[in-house]
Amino acid sequence: MNTELHEVFPSPSLNPEVEDALTHAREGVAIDRASALLLAGQAPLQDLLGAATELRARGKGTVVTFSKKVFIPLTTLCRDYCSYCTFRKDPGQPGAHFMTPDEVLSLAEQGRRAGCKEALFSLGDQPERIFPEAHEFLRKQGFARTLDYLAAMCDLVLEKTGLLPHANPGVMDRPSLERLKESNASVGLMLENVSPRLMRNGLAHANAPDKVPALRLRTMKEAGKLSIAFTTGILIGIGETMEERVDSLFAIRTLHETYGHIQEVIIQNFRAKPEIPMAAHPEPSLDDMLRTIALARLILGPHMNVQAPPNLSYNDFPRLLDAGINDWGGISPVTKDFINPEAAWPQISRLRSETESRGFTLRERLALYPEFIGREKFLSPRVRTAAELLSMEGGTT
Repeated sequence: MNTELHEVFPSPSLNPEVEDALTHAREGVAIDRASALLLAGQAPLQDLLGAATELRARGKGTVVTFSKKVFIPLTTLCRDYCSYCTFRKDPGQPGAHFMTPDEVLSLAEQGRRAGCKEALFSLGDQPERIFPEAHEFLRKQGFARTLDYLAAMCDLVLEKTGLLPHANPGVMDRPSLERLKESNASVGLMLENVSPRLMRNGLAHANAPDKVPALRLRTMKEAGKLSIAFTTGILIGIGETMEERVDSLFAIRTLHETYGHIQEVIIQNFRAKPEIPMAAHPEPSLDDMLRTIALARLILGPHMNVQAPPNLSYNDFPRLLDAGINDWGGISPVTKDFINPEAAWPQISRLRSETESRGFTLRERLALYPEFIGREKFLSPRVRTAAELLSMEGGTT
């Protein structure tokens, strides 16, 4: 694929309205909802991909990034029962666990020795609200809430290892975000989808009280007010419509236009697993994934960091570059993807060879994107010191 900025000629028989929408998008004009829906429904895939890659070239050049991370699954207990999740567990089930401080530190040290610079904390949402076992574990550790314990573990990892924490704990209130900012380079929460329809009986979020879109948007808004670099994204293939995907991307764009704090947007595809309620639910096709990523690039513009997880596309992952992504996300040389344990991350050497064979330069980044490091209000003094030390070690943008 030629990654240089070039003119993309639309298909000869293109609808004039579609052609106009593509032209505006390629020129960097922020497209509106009507144009996005028109492109979603009528633009040929190759034209959509061409416009997205041209827009990426305008804003990101030919650099594609990744973060070398260690994945710390702080607890698998969760009060939500999403129909597609294998990570969450009830007390007594195999794999149900709360990590102790010693376990957290041991895993983080493994990551540090392997050259990781990010400590990704993933965990269930507020398990203490429904499980006495979770409440008792936290009480013994001296905490009332999982979010408070998380903040303490982020402090521990930052202090003892110098790795930059990136917490992904679910819905958060303002005091929790303020506390996490003291030790986190960035914080994450997948919007997944802005539609409350998915909470109806029989749908993906029916038994997941923390997936109320308004609650997740409120968390993202509070993070913006606090100048916290934020990672979010959408999950496709869980029963949503294309219109709902588009609306979700516009909700993210609106928050970023207001607060300027969205550092990356992930387009993640649902993968069926035998042990989940949605085991028989069809997965989105690769073309569907490519179309959605391209739309995300056109909606979010040339400067947003757009990511798609390479391990969830298996051997097809290099094709994701054709849709306008500029980041592969976190890759761990130490731990598996505990959210999708069946899907191994590609070796960094293969990630590099596949990326560079398509004309891109692969660069390692920190848990905080370079454009946010220079913005004083986005980092606490402790995190800034750690980020500067890691940057001086080399190998990162």
